[in-house]
Amino acid sequence: MKRLLKKIEDIYKPGLGARQFLCSLLFWGIASGCFGAIMNNYLSEIIGMSPVRRGDLEFFREMPGLLLFLFIALMYKYSEWRILKISLLFSLAGVFSLVFYAGTSFVMATLLIVLFSTGEHLAMPVRSNLAMTLAKDDYAGRSLGILTSLSNAGIVIGSLLTALVFWSGSGNVLQVENRRLLYAVVWALASLLIAVALACVLRFRTDGTAPTRRPRLYFHRKYTKFYGLEIFYGARKQIFMTFAPYVLIQCYHVMPQHMAILLGLCALVNIFCAPQIGRIIDYLGYRTVMIWDTIILFFVCIAYGYADKIFPASVAYYVVCLNYLLDAVLTTTSMSSSMYVRDISDSPEETSSTLSTGISINHLISIFAALIGGRVWQRYGVGVLFTFSAIMGLCNSAFAYTIPAPRKRHANL
Repeated sequence: MKRLLKKIEDIYKPGLGARQFLCSLLFWGIASGCFGAIMNNYLSEIIGMSPVRRGDLEFFREMPGLLLFLFIALMYKYSEWRILKISLLFSLAGVFSLVFYAGTSFVMATLLIVLFSTGEHLAMPVRSNLAMTLAKDDYAGRSLGILTSLSNAGIVIGSLLTALVFWSGSGNVLQVENRRLLYAVVWALASLLIAVALACVLRFRTDGTAPTRRPRLYFHRKYTKFYGLEIFYGARKQIFMTFAPYVLIQCYHVMPQHMAILLGLCALVNIFCAPQIGRIIDYLGYRTVMIWDTIILFFVCIAYGYADKIFPASVAYYVVCLNYLLDAVLTTTSMSSSMYVRDISDSPEETSSTLSTGISINHLISIFAALIGGRVWQRYGVGVLFTFSAIMGLCNSAFAYTIPAPRKRHANL
């Protein structure tokens, strides 16, 4: 514990709430682990969604990301801390409502998941900006790595808790005939954890004393390349995030407890990988990382889409799981784009607004990728769907190649 506190002191500025921020991240990560581990199984098993309907839901679930610039504009006088608290309240309302929802309506399930998603998206640029603002000079990359690592540590715990609930209720401890009850238990657990995450940041009161003023809408020519990167990232990310779990569930019949374990394993690997990727970004520069990560991703997508045609069924299952894991690791490199924005921004407020605008831009294509993706799967098969994701990855690399080298490198590894 002393070593951990010493590391926090080395990386973060004193007296700005770094410990409260990190604790909130951990509990939020556990709640996210619970939510993410069962959402796709819940939609398939309880709501009965086909891949096409799953893509339709994703259109609405990602809409808060598209409208993020508007939400940020409405709260332009609020501090980053207050926006973080509001985002937690939105997510808490969504997941707590799922505890009591017993229907199978596509509309109602979508509404509650969108409510959770609103808080999730609202917190994205705020967490990244706080992580960089709270860090000492030359430690922003490592702080972003710690942010990702802590979130993943929470996901590991949340996934294990979810797996334990379903393992216990599947005849190993109790035989729960009503599967909906098991999902409700996990929703309730996630609600409690988000409430704890909210309590952590409520203890640090900065609201009303130093409001962060940011432009209501912020577009600037110097961020054109960043906007382009967000478009390619949004398309490729959405296909993997939406349909990769559904491939495992509907094509390989993965149960909730096994899906939770796989998600937890992804997060566990990222606990160790994310800080190292942050250090690599500090050392090599964000440009180099942005170029090479999506080149690797090309092969990951191709293997995911065609595993069942290349390998026997028993082998294909493990190939798909491995590639799901590799994609989770590569996703952490997206922090390099945050470093790029910070490098060319003139203020933390401008950084936050630009990151928010970038999230909205990548969601513009994300929502259409989700809508079209389910229909591509239905008509042409999974392979074609993930081939498109692979092509978007190559486009991302080509676009990143045109970015100028960073202003400076951080030499300390």
